[in-house]
Amino acid sequence: MSNDLRRIIEFIIEMDKLKAVLRKTKPVGLERYENSAEHSWQVCLLALLLVQHARQPVDIVRVVEILLVHDIPEIDSGDQIVYQGPSEAKAAAERQAARRIFGLLPEPQARWCMSRWEEYEGRESKEAVFAYAVDRLMPVLHNLKNNGQSWRENKVPLEKVLAVNAVVGEALPSVWEHVQGLIGEFSAMGLCENQEKNA
Repeated sequence: MSNDLRRIIEFIIEMDKLKAVLRKTKPVGLERYENSAEHSWQVCLLALLLVQHARQPVDIVRVVEILLVHDIPEIDSGDQIVYQGPSEAKAAAERQAARRIFGLLPEPQARWCMSRWEEYEGRESKEAVFAYAVDRLMPVLHNLKNNGQSWRENKVPLEKVLAVNAVVGEALPSVWEHVQGLIGEFSAMGLCENQEKNA
């Protein structure tokens, strides 16, 4: 076996650890928390299905590439709920994790993975903006179907749900308009109390 092939196999086995990184949302109908590997798969599928709703045309293959690697550093750094806001320490930990994990690969593949991860983090390309929008959308859909499970557990007020996820509208305006309507219905049913005083 060549050294490059050995490194690729070691890397793909390392990816199993992403299945142990728990997120804050639960799969619909299940009591356990979803893991980051499940999330990465689901947002890739969602991106493929929503591409015709994008504000501007995107290279969907590149979007899927970005989404497939975007959470890999969580193997080392763990998941952080987006409503806590950005953290320099978390960003530094993720970058260090990205270097270690992608560094398991031969140089060309390591460089490719790192470039896609950095593209997601920078959100300067239209593909990265679209990928981020879909990444933000999926937990909202989970919460709407799970009676606001992670919003309630983490005391996230409705105002913050709308503010943080408004980025969905940058890439998917018609989708965000529809989802805002669903959030409004959800709130009107009393399923999402204003928890600003507890947040």
